[in-house]
Amino acid sequence: MNTIFDVAQWFIANGTDITHKKLQKLCYYAYAWYLTLYNASKDDITVRFFNEKFEAWVHGAVCPKLYDKYKVYGANVIPQQPCNVEFGVNEMEVLNQVLEVYDIYSGNDLESICHQESPWKNARKNLLPYEPSHNIIADADIFECYGARL
Repeated sequence: MNTIFDVAQWFIANGTDITHKKLQKLCYYAYAWYLTLYNASKDDITVRFFNEKFEAWVHGAVCPKLYDKYKVYGANVIPQQPCNVEFGVNEMEVLNQVLEVYDIYSGNDLESICHQESPWKNARKNLLPYEPSHNIIADADIFECYGARL
């Protein structure tokens, strides 16, 4: 199984102006769409792109492990580097589609989009916009939100 770091490496190699915030959201959307496309029900989610989870932070969906690795870049663009990870056909399909749809947006744009979506909102519950949170974004919420778009 892939890790979030494999997916991040692919986006850094293939995306445009990848900042830390943009990388978080691209990885989140890859996770979300893969989960939605390759599971049949929100009640029986067994197929995931990677095992790492996302939390509903102030700035949108964030994987703490990915945050720790790339926080050194702050708001700066992460230098492109080649990707030495191989993905299967299904993984490549999702990666390419996510890049095609979301790469045109900045990290701030993607944060704003994420803030409008139910998985992040549900995980935030009644928190104020500036209140920190480590609430996990539920896979069932992800499946329902993106599955409704298919």
